[in-house]
Amino acid sequence: MNKIEQTISFVKQELQNAESGHDWFHIERVYKNALNIIEKEDANKEVVLYAALLHDIADSKFHQGDETVGPKKAASFLESISVNPEIIDHVVKIIENISFKGGNFQRNFNSIELNIVQDADRLDAIGAIGIARTFNYGGFKNNSIHDPEMAPKMNMAKEEYKNHKGTTINHFYEKLLLLKDLMNTETGKEIAKQRHDFMLLFLSQFYSEWDGEL
Repeated sequence: MNKIEQTISFVKQELQNAESGHDWFHIERVYKNALNIIEKEDANKEVVLYAALLHDIADSKFHQGDETVGPKKAASFLESISVNPEIIDHVVKIIENISFKGGNFQRNFNSIELNIVQDADRLDAIGAIGIARTFNYGGFKNNSIHDPEMAPKMNMAKEEYKNHKGTTINHFYEKLLLLKDLMNTETGKEIAKQRHDFMLLFLSQFYSEWDGEL
């Protein structure tokens, strides 16, 4: 078993009881997205694959908002399988800088590898899968599906975004519909446009049904 296969096995074990929007299947989709994007980019494939596999190994949403758990767990595992320290450091920096966090978070690190993994992760937050994940997480948090009297809360600061409890439909405006214009790579932008348009079509149908239109 090579080191990537060991990493896959580790992630599957760690996330076997995870909320289904952040489980192994989410990781697998991000991993596949990253493989598709890297085909057209000059990047360190090893860094990209480790980061894609480990980016949600301990999502802060499920650890009382602690953003240090994931990077530490990823580093510890990679050290245990004797991955090059420079690669580990790069992967950790990607995990620390990948999240949306309200859209106002300034990355403290930049690399083409981060761009690829961030796009791969964001693509899984939009389109049909993104819609399914959004409603799944909204149900997990017992959020309302929709409240016409509650407007989306835009331009939230990082901590405000982390603690915000809104409706699932508002989450489209607070995050999902913003992601198309935040893509880094040309491949990511191309895929995001189609998925973005699908979400707009869904919302149009949702509002028609909500309002009782035939």
